[in-house]
Amino acid sequence: MVTLTDDIEGGEAAETVRFGLDGKSYEIDLNEANAEKLRKALAPYLDAGRKKSGGGVEKARKPFRHTAVDPDPAAVRAWAQSNKLDVPARGRIPKRVYEAFEEAH
Repeated sequence: MVTLTDDIEGGEAAETVRFGLDGKSYEIDLNEANAEKLRKALAPYLDAGRKKSGGGVEKARKPFRHTAVDPDPAAVRAWAQSNKLDVPARGRIPKRVYEAFEEAH
């Protein structure tokens, strides 16, 4: 069993409220009274605003995804190292490195 604590007043919270602002997602645990205060405070802005289709808060940029048509990561890493580009020895290869590899080939 999970017990939530009201992030404003302490004490027991009734729910976690999720919301977004300026492209960032937030969540806060609130008791019933504080959740109602938050909803009342936001109501005029929600009523006047446009609901974003697709739900959720928009991310600043799309993450780079690897696909089967991408070059082999080992080859990209080896090329980057031989060309003195900053690339980690393990883990995710930065998008800029893939872009440089594509431009060179």
